Amino acid sequence: MSHRTEEIPQYEQESNEQEGKARVAATGKPEGPAASSSERPGPARSWGELRHLLLRLHFYAGVLVAPFLLVAALTGLAYTLTPQLDRLVYGDQLRVDRVGDQARPLAEQIAAARSAYPEGTLASVITPPGPQDTTRVVLTVPELGENQRTVFVDPYTAEVRGELTTWFGSTPLTTWLDDLHRNLHLGETGRLYSEVAASWLWVAVAGGLVLWLGRARGRRATSARGVLLPDRKAKGVRRTRGLHAATGVWLALGLLFLSATGLTWSQYGGERFGRLLDAANGSAPALDTALPGAGAPAGGHAEHAGHGGSGPATADADPAEFDAALAAARGAGLGGIVEVTPPADAASAWVVAQTDNTWPVHYDRVAVDTTSGEITSRTRWADHPVLNKLSKLGVQGHMGVLFGVANQIVLALMALGLTAVIVWGYRMWWQRRPTRGDRPAPVGKAPERGAWRRIPLPALVLGVPAVVALGWALPVLGVTLAGFLVVDAVVGAVRRRRTA
Repeated sequence: MSHRTEEIPQYEQESNEQEGKARVAATGKPEGPAASSSERPGPARSWGELRHLLLRLHFYAGVLVAPFLLVAALTGLAYTLTPQLDRLVYGDQLRVDRVGDQARPLAEQIAAARSAYPEGTLASVITPPGPQDTTRVVLTVPELGENQRTVFVDPYTAEVRGELTTWFGSTPLTTWLDDLHRNLHLGETGRLYSEVAASWLWVAVAGGLVLWLGRARGRRATSARGVLLPDRKAKGVRRTRGLHAATGVWLALGLLFLSATGLTWSQYGGERFGRLLDAANGSAPALDTALPGAGAPAGGHAEHAGHGGSGPATADADPAEFDAALAAARGAGLGGIVEVTPPADAASAWVVAQTDNTWPVHYDRVAVDTTSGEITSRTRWADHPVLNKLSKLGVQGHMGVLFGVANQIVLALMALGLTAVIVWGYRMWWQRRPTRGDRPAPVGKAPERGAWRRIPLPALVLGVPAVVALGWALPVLGVTLAGFLVVDAVVGAVRRRRTA
């Protein structure tokens, strides 16, 4: 007999011992095989059963949801490399050959871009992020749908470096990897995979932390070393569990962050989050683009200015006015990368918006009357509500943009760490399999069901409404949890009938 068959999994051992003690305390009699059904006591309620319930939830979250998390981790790992991949693949378009002394006016750069690519209409112009970068002239082309044609121009020579079909500023490669991470290129249906992963990630992490920190064999938990590092003397499943849990502790904060930020722009949970922002007045302040004395602008506010989201529908704006709008915005203090967007109609102002997503971020916006050179309206990043700031910064951090290369490295390490935690979790399941000849199995048994029946009533009274509320706030979590419970109940009923 191998030593695996001798080793009883820790949580099963704890469960059996605690359950036996609880029943002896409740009845005053030791439980034995000869006890009749009339003498068998009902389940004793204990707060310790919460741990058993959490253990079963963590087990099923790991077994059933871990494949989604693994795909999200691997596709996210690929996405973290997009800045470097873009420079490698699209270096000719993104970079200039030689840094000059003085940039040409935007009007000259736009004229060069439109001469080379006359189709569509001029949507916006994005200034170079750095001295070695090109200017981006964004065109709305009806045949491209929600995508745009971006023409890259050398700001020092007005030479056209090439063009790419972009999606809200992202290159084709970045767009492809982004779609892979968000929806596996399956459209709206595929977005469910990433929302399942984001919805359950925090549940698995929080449950794992509670189980690891509150385990009955708490001697190792009395020191930081016992929590943060695996037991090097352990073997078999205990060694794997130590690696799984200790790595999870190191990753916990980062994974909780990724779960929360991923949910903010998910399909269903994101819609609930949007309602919360509206109810708490947490949305970004709107920029008033109406020119003084003019009627209401056709496009209303300029919340989605640029990238083809607004701008003249039939004819290009005067290229010289791009320079006028940019000069007015620079004079108002808008430095760094800015996007200049022409008005949708004669009653609207030009919009110049900072788009610097790297810390310290800059997101000020101004509306400009190019006729007079006056700033007619302004929104400042400092005036954004706290919830809006946290949401926007969280998204940039999730995408690996906020802190540059350091952000990318941290995300890559978390993706690799999460992959390792998932692999160790499945390995534990395999290591716990029975290997004796009379009851072999490919994997170990699930933790004992029925723990909820032994939970104290106050915990049920408070817990059930909390779970229902959580299911409303995170619909995908609620639906999948209900599905797990139904399947678990059906499987339990079938097994009881077989053993009856």
